[in-house]
Amino acid sequence: MTPFDSKKLKEIVEAGLPESEVTVEDMTGTNDHFQMTIVAQAFAGKSSVERHRMIYAIVGKAIGGPIHALSLKTLTPDEATQQR
Repeated sequence: MTPFDSKKLKEIVEAGLPESEVTVEDMTGTNDHFQMTIVAQAFAGKSSVERHRMIYAIVGKAIGGPIHALSLKTLTPDEATQQR
């Protein structure tokens, strides 16, 4: 599996979850520990666990491979607006 970087990870999630807003931060500078915030209407009515499963389904093969740690914050657009 090829190495990941923040840009590639963002592109993969946005392609797998259309109409989402994704921000990715490389937490260690080593391209294997990331923190992501994903805002998507597709999360509406879903629990935190269901939302995380949706993201893991998109990037799943990379977890435990090139990605050693992935911290997720998953929000609907309404939830994101309330946090601003």
